[in-house]
Amino acid sequence: MTDTANQGSTPVSSEKSAPAGKKPQEEENFFVFLIKLVIIVAVFRSFIFSPFTIPSESMLPGLVNGDYLLAAKWPYGFSSYSLPFGAPLLPKRVLAHQPHRGDVVIFKAPPTNDQDWIKRVIGLPGDTVQMIGGVLYLNGKAIPKVKIEDFEIAVSGNTHCYTPAFAATRKDGTAVCRYPQYRETLPGDDGRPSKDIKVLDFGPEKHDPVPGFDADNTPPYMVPEGKLFLMGDDRDNSMDSRFTTLDGGIGMVPQENLVGRATIMMWSTDGGASWYKPWTWFTATRWSRIGNTF
Repeated sequence: MTDTANQGSTPVSSEKSAPAGKKPQEEENFFVFLIKLVIIVAVFRSFIFSPFTIPSESMLPGLVNGDYLLAAKWPYGFSSYSLPFGAPLLPKRVLAHQPHRGDVVIFKAPPTNDQDWIKRVIGLPGDTVQMIGGVLYLNGKAIPKVKIEDFEIAVSGNTHCYTPAFAATRKDGTAVCRYPQYRETLPGDDGRPSKDIKVLDFGPEKHDPVPGFDADNTPPYMVPEGKLFLMGDDRDNSMDSRFTTLDGGIGMVPQENLVGRATIMMWSTDGGASWYKPWTWFTATRWSRIGNTF
């Protein structure tokens, strides 16, 4: 009887004591889960892919205001700029690789190095870059530039026409902007073939963001070692390496400032969505842009 009573009392005691330790254990497991999740997300964003949004139109026609893209973090190596909040944990770039001409790169913009900008690589170390009459010259040779069909984009909360000269209306009544578009062919490097890109050139309708400086006719720029000459594809609406940091541009960008390479478009919105109107999340989406690559 005694043994039976002792055996019978054991599970009763366990059932009463279990609830007391259950909640702390669940809280501890949840806390461990959160720590692991934060670490996984930090590693993914620092070394694999990281999302970026496009807040301007300096990279038209390829990128428009309201695009959301993923940037690959490994192609150019890793530095403190690769880490969340720019944590100064890496004294210099490791596994460093030089970009190729035509790459669309995300970088920390000089001189403050605290904002993410996106531009296209035009000049590599040792190159000479110049604009003459709106034509890009690389190492003394004109880059082939061919007029193609106009680039058209609907007017929206994220898009406006620079001047009335570019405003138009489709047959269905949609207001759009139509810009002169060209195809340029950048020479390859490091054994890679040449690369075709699309750019905008406003021609007579262009504006000079810096008084007294004509960005279509510049002096020759020699790209020093360890730096890059970057430009926006919207050539008349981009503060890039043609402009010094004193003028609001970025000058020559150190390769140490590279954050990643634009890889794939994951979302795009025309700016017409409202959080409290869920149906607008779909009507404002630019579905045709999702999945585009660079």
